[in-house]
Amino acid sequence: MSDQFDLVVLGSGPGGYVAAIRAAQLGLKTAIVERESLGGICLNWGCIPTKALLRSSEIYHYMQQAEKYGLSVEKPGFDLAKVVARSRGVAKQLNQGVTGLMKKNKITVYFGDGKLTGKDTLAVTKDGQVTNVSAKNIILATGARARDLPFAKADGQRIWTYRHAMTPPEMPTKLLVIGSGAIGIEFASFYNDMGAAVTVVEMLDRIMPVEDADVSEFMLKALTKQGMDIRPSTGVQAIKTDAKGVTAEIKGADGKITSEEFSHVIVAVGIVPNTEAIGLEALNIATDRGHLVTDAFCRTNVPGVYAIGDVTGAPWLAHKASHEGVIAAEHIAQALGKNAHPHAMDKANIPGCTYCHPQVASVGMTEAKAKEAGYKVKVGKFPFIGNGKAIALGEAEGFVKTVFDEATGELLGAHMVGAEVTELIQGYVVGRTLETTEVELMQTVFAHPTISEAMHESVLAAYGRAIHI
Repeated sequence: MSDQFDLVVLGSGPGGYVAAIRAAQLGLKTAIVERESLGGICLNWGCIPTKALLRSSEIYHYMQQAEKYGLSVEKPGFDLAKVVARSRGVAKQLNQGVTGLMKKNKITVYFGDGKLTGKDTLAVTKDGQVTNVSAKNIILATGARARDLPFAKADGQRIWTYRHAMTPPEMPTKLLVIGSGAIGIEFASFYNDMGAAVTVVEMLDRIMPVEDADVSEFMLKALTKQGMDIRPSTGVQAIKTDAKGVTAEIKGADGKITSEEFSHVIVAVGIVPNTEAIGLEALNIATDRGHLVTDAFCRTNVPGVYAIGDVTGAPWLAHKASHEGVIAAEHIAQALGKNAHPHAMDKANIPGCTYCHPQVASVGMTEAKAKEAGYKVKVGKFPFIGNGKAIALGEAEGFVKTVFDEATGELLGAHMVGAEVTELIQGYVVGRTLETTEVELMQTVFAHPTISEAMHESVLAAYGRAIHI
């Protein structure tokens, strides 16, 4: 015998638990399977606790800059254990919140390892006990994990993944960060602000390579100004550890290999989808380079089996997973006769955010990608130094860049660096979703004084109408 449901979700990260809640709202009898903690990696070991750490480092940074604001702070310091404890407390609070939402929405929760065993069936193993669960529909939301380097296996002592870096056994003195994507740069920013000497190496010819080239160039200068040693076109050839630290063999942009000493290493070179041991072979579910293949409604090649989030590939973002969770749940509900209105996923309108200092945010095409796609573009750029609110905040470092299709006025992309741009980017995301052109953006009234006025000025600049520059 097995427990019967309309839907079972395997994985309770930001995709899985959102999918379960939306399905329950639509009247589906729903269950969720989780092998560790409700909320998944994002809530417990990723997005949320890292932002708590970054908030602490941000405040510590401002404490050290107090004189610039006419304030005085005597001997600012920190207790690393308390900084980490606060971060873990935030994660625990949100984990409890998700637990409450499961109860509120009458979602059955199974803790254990879930595995597909046949059509519409799932086995959940916990402490040697197996519970069989049956469902007309299954959503795979198993997420991903940090990718190891073959010569630098994480040990939690000297070589860290993001998970180790969130609960450090000690404060690094000289830190090597391998990889300059969002994860690498965020931890580089945190530890640099907390006083570590930070070196970042990136194999590609520019840091933050998914961002617009102007953003990469700006961030290289900004992070270097903060004291970081940033090295594009550089790779790590080998790593050796001992009780005292790490020795890394580094191949520089000039091709020369040097041996350098560090106290710790953070490996941030991408992720690996969690597809092992979940029974994909039982149904011959299609994969591409390890990731599950889905369509715009999150369907796999097997009827009744959906997949969402990091396990389906780029972009590997929590908000993408959550949105896919809603789409999948609504598509399933509609097929079961419920009043649901699923919409296809448009990955072009998913914003990306990096919570370093200064922050980085973007949506849509870079200038280079737009030109590669054949567009004749109009580009606007407005610096924060021309924005009154940014100057008043003491945060005049940054800019907003907008890319438009000259023929139609379509906003092809927006790219931002500076204070709170991770909050501001949503304005452009809404604009793209509504298919707004430059005309509507120009005619929009932006409150004064706000940093968001730089968004308006960037649009005006693309058409030769900027006011404050």
